[in-house]
Amino acid sequence: MQEVLTDGDSASLPSKERAILKIVDSVNRNAAAIAQSDIDLARSAGCSDEEIYDAVTVCALFQFFNTWTDAMGVRAMPAEFYEQAGQRVASQGYDPTASS
Repeated sequence: MQEVLTDGDSASLPSKERAILKIVDSVNRNAAAIAQSDIDLARSAGCSDEEIYDAVTVCALFQFFNTWTDAMGVRAMPAEFYEQAGQRVASQGYDPTASS
């Protein structure tokens, strides 16, 4: 996994994953520069239009949320809070007000 973070172009990945990561990288760097050739490359590597759409959407939303939390000064919770939240979700689900 570290090789993908260090140098995605030479990482040992299937061509389909490499193509999706290239598009995601473009979303992060300069989304307006994504060209039809990038989409065609992903399609030729086996990516469906839905997979491309999902990858762009998830990447763009994370970019938005990260920008928003940075701008609003939201800071990470202490590790024990994440542990407590995980235990709560595991035992009660995402909506603790819903009846089981």
